[in-house]
Amino acid sequence: MRDARSVSGLRRVFGDLLLAGVVVAVMAVAPSVYSNQLLLFNFVMFLTLSQGLNVIYGFTGYLPFGYVGFFGAGAYGFALAVMHLHAPPLAAMAVGAAAALVLAVILTPLFRLSGAYFAIANLAAAQAVYEIVSNPALEDITKGPYGVSLSGVFAPETSYAVSVAILAGTLLLVVWLRNSRFGLSLRAIKEDPISAAMAGVAVVRGRTIAWLCSALIAGLVGGAFAWQISVFYPETAFSAQFSIFAVVFTLFGGAATLTGPLLGVFILYGIYNTIGITVPQYFQLIYGTLIVALVLFLPNGLVSLLTKRGIRVP
Repeated sequence: MRDARSVSGLRRVFGDLLLAGVVVAVMAVAPSVYSNQLLLFNFVMFLTLSQGLNVIYGFTGYLPFGYVGFFGAGAYGFALAVMHLHAPPLAAMAVGAAAALVLAVILTPLFRLSGAYFAIANLAAAQAVYEIVSNPALEDITKGPYGVSLSGVFAPETSYAVSVAILAGTLLLVVWLRNSRFGLSLRAIKEDPISAAMAGVAVVRGRTIAWLCSALIAGLVGGAFAWQISVFYPETAFSAQFSIFAVVFTLFGGAATLTGPLLGVFILYGIYNTIGITVPQYFQLIYGTLIVALVLFLPNGLVSLLTKRGIRVP
């Protein structure tokens, strides 16, 4: 019996790794097939952000509407390192990731809240960071509302390759969470934190680690974003669309899975670009109707269609 469970577990890990490898390979070779690298970068960015959100929401149940705060912190951490420290891009990426982690540590008291209160408080925190960055009084440091220009480090091919590497690391993290005892403890916390604590699970530590990992992912993606486009403004780096898209993509496909956020990005972001370009006047209606229909009829995401039929979804 134990051997059967062991074989089943190995098959599950192999399936997860195979899916992750296929996605990374496709995005790595995509620029040689499709010339619009910025669009491909956006796909990689949202694939990574949705999985980063999946780490905190899918495994702990905390939904941060202000997830963009970590993304913006990473972008501006990268920019400040380049502008003031003259750091090379990879070192600036580390500074951006550190900025996101510092923000996450500062916001850990928000875990005293739950549900909508946590989500709204997190959104308010992200807005506060935006107000600080865009303050004209800090123009000498952050360039205030006037935006930053990092043309000296502009390297779209290299930054794209780095973003794919970040995606690979993020997918491996989700695979580990899905198949490790720590990931199992996080799911126990999500289901019933009181019972999990009584069973010996370190609830606070588990939530904090997931929170920091999620913030780190967003910070790295934000740094890659700053490197990729090189010229941006506070309202760009802290745009609510990053949080909204990450949340919608994750919920659409199905949280706490590897496949769900991937499906959400490929389907919804593909529709977003197709409809938004060809029939922009109908985009909001079609996109909104699609999301509302999913929430009403498939609250657990697209993967629930498969799991209800006994099909194991990575």
